[in-house]
Amino acid sequence: MEGVFWLFIVVVMAVIEIITLGLTTIWFAGGALVAFVASLLGANLAVQVALFVVVSVGLLALTRPLAVKFLNKGRESTNAESLIGKKAVVKQEIDNLNARGQVSVNGQEWTARSLEDKVIKEGKTVEIAEISGVKLMVRETVE
Repeated sequence: MEGVFWLFIVVVMAVIEIITLGLTTIWFAGGALVAFVASLLGANLAVQVALFVVVSVGLLALTRPLAVKFLNKGRESTNAESLIGKKAVVKQEIDNLNARGQVSVNGQEWTARSLEDKVIKEGKTVEIAEISGVKLMVRETVE
């Protein structure tokens, strides 16, 4: 009877993985498959559960980082993330103390603040260092 349970778990985990495509349950399907084979070979329930846990955690720990790295290999930065490291032109003086500042990058205007907490004059070139909420955090470039 345990064999049917483990086979059911394999199927459920595989279906969830197919639906989500998030590399979240495939490791547990592997553990359940090993437990299923152990049940067919006559192992008791404690051994089956132990194999399920050890194999699932082992697969998760050893193969997930490699799989994520391989699957994200050609991933491109999207939207705001792609702005980090780019140059922008100050359109409105950046003054953190008075909570104002605006830059233009790729034809779009963004609210900006200085990382160095200093005033950056209009027309200066800045580099986008990070994004905080909807504001670009910039530093003045040396011209």
